[in-house]
Amino acid sequence: MKLLVTGGAGFIGSAVIRHIINNTNDEVVNLDKLTYAGNLESLAEVSDSERYTFEQVDICNRAEVDRVLAQHQPDAIMHLAAESHVDRSIDGPAEFIETNIVGTYTLLEATRQYWHALEGNKKTNFRFHHISTDEVYGDLPHPSDVQEEGVKLPSPPAGEGQGERGKAGELPMFTEQTPYAPSSPYSASKASSDHLVRAWHRTYGLPVLLTNCSNNYGPYHFPEKLIPLMILNALEGKPLPVYGKGDQIRDWLYVEDHARALCKVVKEGQVGETYNIGGHNEKQNIEVVHTLCDILQELRPQEKSYRDLITTVTDRPGHDRRYAIDASKIEKELGWAPEETFETGIRKTVQWYLDNLDWCQRVQDGTYQRERLGAAG
Repeated sequence: MKLLVTGGAGFIGSAVIRHIINNTNDEVVNLDKLTYAGNLESLAEVSDSERYTFEQVDICNRAEVDRVLAQHQPDAIMHLAAESHVDRSIDGPAEFIETNIVGTYTLLEATRQYWHALEGNKKTNFRFHHISTDEVYGDLPHPSDVQEEGVKLPSPPAGEGQGERGKAGELPMFTEQTPYAPSSPYSASKASSDHLVRAWHRTYGLPVLLTNCSNNYGPYHFPEKLIPLMILNALEGKPLPVYGKGDQIRDWLYVEDHARALCKVVKEGQVGETYNIGGHNEKQNIEVVHTLCDILQELRPQEKSYRDLITTVTDRPGHDRRYAIDASKIEKELGWAPEETFETGIRKTVQWYLDNLDWCQRVQDGTYQRERLGAAG
């Protein structure tokens, strides 16, 4: 196959491209605008491959998108290009509306025109795979809720697979049928793009696939995100800012596991279907920070505990309390399951940052110095 990957210089996109080039015989066209979070260094190990091509293009530029489609004739599109940081969306939502909604619309229309002109098996087998987030679902009941008198946890709707942890009386999880209730400008813009993709399938017949993933972590993650931010601050002896009580719960998915899942969906997924992708690793943010501190103490020991650097800061406006993905559908139907536990994945991640501090410095220069974002409410 020849795959067009939008946002391929970003964190997840670059992991997808590395996986394709290193583990398949497929070709990849990487279409990326190269914003602050896009970095071609993340693709250095595969950039010399004859099966890899880079196009610096903004998905909002219809003429350029049309040119790329006509020139490269992809068999499938994996759409990952997006503004993705919640805190940045609080400070400046306009870019998120432009890229995530207008950009997705532009790409859909260009793809629809391209797909209509295809013939035979090329048209029959074409796929548009839209990659989204679990944040579109809003948040879920938190374990602390059950400690409050009078709180009754909802039972899962009849017929919905909730996994072993979604039974009546237990904490529910996100399924592919969970209604959307986004909380931030970021998640609202991603929810909007999801709706557009489904509408282009229902109205125009465009053969689409959708995936919604939990929090990714791993190598090449831009330092504004929780895990790389904590690692780099700790190494420099700077405060480790934790929002509120740090009791917000996220499901953590190792990025290379996610890349494997995405490649399986684009090739084996059923047109029109949504697949939730999770890591089976629910952790409180404070647990994640403690784990990072303890691994750093082991790998880069210092006299004073890294945990002493932890400080609490005012919580993010509209902060979702808990996310949890039921990934039973993709496991049952496509045979995917994460290979990394949180313990193995987080250790690999810390070691990667220790070994690649020069990369971290270069991607931050002139763009971001680990300052607090999203404090406005």
